[in-house]
Amino acid sequence: MALVLLVIGLPAPAQDNVRLPDMGGTGQVLPPDQERAFPRDFRLYMRQERLLIEDAIVSAYFQDMGYRLVMHSDNRDRDFHFHVLRIPGINAFAAPAGVIALNAGLILAADGPDEVAGVVAHEIAHVTQNHLQRGMEAQQAMSFPMLLATMGLVLAGSLAGGMDAETAQGVLATGVGLAQQSQINFTRQNESEADRIGIQLMARAGYDPGGMAAFFSTLNRASRSMGAGPPEYLRTHPLTVSRVAEARDRAERLTVRRPIEDDRFHLVQARLRVLMARQPDEAIEYFRGRLARDEGTEAGNRYGLALALIDASRHAEAEDQLTWLLERSPDHQLYRLLEADLLMARQRIEQALEAYGRLYAAYGHSQIVAVPYARALLRAGSPEMAGRAAEILATELRRRPEDLDVSELLAYAADRSGDPVRAAEVVAENYYQRGGLTQAIEQLERILDRDTLDYYQRARITARLDQLRGEQARRLR
Repeated sequence: MALVLLVIGLPAPAQDNVRLPDMGGTGQVLPPDQERAFPRDFRLYMRQERLLIEDAIVSAYFQDMGYRLVMHSDNRDRDFHFHVLRIPGINAFAAPAGVIALNAGLILAADGPDEVAGVVAHEIAHVTQNHLQRGMEAQQAMSFPMLLATMGLVLAGSLAGGMDAETAQGVLATGVGLAQQSQINFTRQNESEADRIGIQLMARAGYDPGGMAAFFSTLNRASRSMGAGPPEYLRTHPLTVSRVAEARDRAERLTVRRPIEDDRFHLVQARLRVLMARQPDEAIEYFRGRLARDEGTEAGNRYGLALALIDASRHAEAEDQLTWLLERSPDHQLYRLLEADLLMARQRIEQALEAYGRLYAAYGHSQIVAVPYARALLRAGSPEMAGRAAEILATELRRRPEDLDVSELLAYAADRSGDPVRAAEVVAENYYQRGGLTQAIEQLERILDRDTLDYYQRARITARLDQLRGEQARRLR
């Protein structure tokens, strides 16, 4: 079921344009200017609340899955934004401007990539079929009171001391979702349409279309094991016997011409489980138990165990797991990246740099290698190495201009390499991406006050400053 999740929160000083959208009766989910800003505002809000999984490997995997499905839809030119949220509940939703989010709990509950692809395809279909707009038009009057009630619950619990930060975040995320779920009371027809189109997208993209029905079965098993009620996904995506049967029937009538060979899902799933663990020992115990009981894939369990052991600084034990993995697949990118990470954890900087460098060259400057490689170069300490890190990060930032981690690291690298002007420019862009338009303008104005700027630097900064001032004027109007 698609949800409209509004961006709410107490704004930080550098976020003067992260705002609550006007939900007036425009016939659209959001007015055009706010729809353009929504993906950034959503990401900023989730980051503020520490609910956004920003691990490059996890993010890249599910973005690739989402884009693969979108490319086989009738709206392949539409912008989509895929996120994994640090929420253990089993749920997923679509929001305005093509924002689609998966709870970590949903991914961890799945038995394979086809099940998660079924969920992503379903949410993509909600967007492409304009179900969000239809739901908003039908139920707009309910939005604000329910939203305020949810916020009141969170703030009251936090201020009274009866709710810790983690619990408050969880209530906020799921509570706002539930409020908005009540607001958008999608019809069975919309759910059926999203299933039908989603299953078609799966088959075209190379996923097993039976994955959607298989996930329904996985959720039913999870529901029977949960004493507190069914998973959130079953409440926001209600199942019927006919719906499951129809999903199976549609899947059986479709042929997958080019099935995907996915050797990463269980590794990425294991990585996500380590990220979600409260302590490394919790993940270590989980994966050791899985190995002892011969559950799941051995490679996934050993990969997750190695990651957790590195987090626990138990490097010799982690190397044992890594050796097992490399003996079976010596050229696997994730295993080689794990090897480089282990070298860094052991302070073997030169060896780690060689390992990262080989990976960066071999995989077309892959984004999952770029950031750890740049960090390793910065650890080396020399201005020359910092300059190389700045080059890598600048290339990465051109690919992902909204990645705040990359821009922050680039500013640091540029400063360390002796390029303070470039560093200051990147800081201004970082302010802008965080929603601090005013702070970005002030930062650029301070740079222009420098007497050391050459002609090209001054022209470039002036042009960007004019753009931001124009945007500021439009917002004031």
